[in-house]
Parts: sequence; C-alpha cells; structure tokens
Amino acid sequence: MNVDTAQVSRQGNRSENQDRAGVVFTDAFILLAVADGMGGHAAGDVAAESAIDSLVHAFKQARGSIHDPTEFLRTSIIDAHDAVVLLGSSLPPEVRPRTTITACLIMDGVACWAHVGDSRIYLIRDQHVFTRTRDHSAVETMAQQGLISEDMMSKHPLRNFVDQCLGGDPELPTITVAPPHPLLAGDVLLLCSDGLWAPLDDRYIANELGEAGIELQMALDVLAAEAESRASPSSDNVTGVALRWQD
Repeated sequence: MNVDTAQVSRQGNRSENQDRAGVVFTDAFILLAVADGMGGHAAGDVAAESAIDSLVHAFKQARGSIHDPTEFLRTSIIDAHDAVVLLGSSLPPEVRPRTTITACLIMDGVACWAHVGDSRIYLIRDQHVFTRTRDHSAVETMAQQGLISEDMMSKHPLRNFVDQCLGGDPELPTITVAPPHPLLAGDVLLLCSDGLWAPLDDRYIANELGEAGIELQMALDVLAAEAESRASPSSDNVTGVALRWQD
C-alpha cells in the first residue's frame, strides 16, 4: 500500500495529556485510532490508553485474517469498552474512567471506520470534507435537528456534553459504524480529538490537509498548532492521526 501517515499530540493548556493514538500496519491492513480520555472523570489518560491498547491487541491477534472489517471494528470496540470498565473495577469506587474512541481500518483500498463519542473521523477529498462522523453529543443532535448551525457548536454551553463513551457503566454505548468508503488517490483520512477540530472549521481543516504536494506531517503539525493557538489560554489536548492514500 502506498500511503503517507502522520501523528501529532499536544498538551495544550491542560495539566496533562489524556489523549492517545495508534497507527499499526501489516502487509494488507492499516489500523488508525484516536482516544480522548474524558477530563471530567478521573483516570481519563489510562482509559484512553487501555482503549487503544485493546484495539491494537485485537488487530495483532487477527494476524491479517480480517474478513469483515466493520464487524472487526464493532467487536473490537466492544472489547475496548469492556477493558475500560474492567480497569475501573480495580480502582476506587469514585474513579470510573471514560474515553471516546475513533478507529479506522483500511483493506484493499477501502476504509471502514467506527466511533463512540465526539472524537471525529474526516475523509477529505479535493480539499473538501467528503464526509465526517457525527458526534455523540448534545450539540451535534441540535445541529442535525436544525436548532443550531454547525458553526455554533463549538461555542454552545452544552458543547462538552458527550452522550456516549467507553467505560463508566458496563452497559454498551452506541457504536456508530460507517459504510465502507473506497479511497481515491489523494484522499486524506483524519482521526482527531475535539481539541483539534473544535477551534477550527471543517473548511480550514480540509484546505490545510487536502492541499496537493504538501508534506502530510508538516500540514498536521500546522493544523494542531493553529488549533492550540486559537483555543488558548484554555486549549484542550490536541491529537490527530492522518493518512494520505497514494494508490
């Protein structure tokens, strides 16, 4: 597979970085993942790390024998949720770790992805957002209902209210699995925490990452620095994983 990948994670103005990310290759598959430990709950960092570790472990255990990518993502995220819940059971009762998750699996030039929470996956084509995930959040629901515009989401008082997450209660969260998307040469996939997307609009993200010829790591670094700068002095952790499909 002819691809470029890039990763970035910045602490922002927070006391610690609770985001985690992973990129894993085999000859036939690529797994991308981003988790955002929920800062309003204790041990968000270990929740995010546990979720990523669980996904990577499932990917390596499959040893390239994944026949149904969407089902692999669904079952792997369920296992990651169980892992975070189990992690919480070994901690004091008041500690209930929680995290968002986004995961994308690429096989035979087709990308499949799934998410829980408000970390996002973008598919950028010709410097436009071809599609993106829809957050499990109060403001996303209001935007989809036409009650607020997408531009208002990042400033709304309920912007930090996330409906679904891994961890916390044992009950399974809502896992949204997207239909498979065949990739075209030049397509860019971006997985990111809300610390990256919230201060920026989708047009800016697509324009920066989708520019032909620009080095992907440089473009992602610039994007993350801009997100951190715009949100300062209250910037969240800023994390992103990007892949440019060259085939």
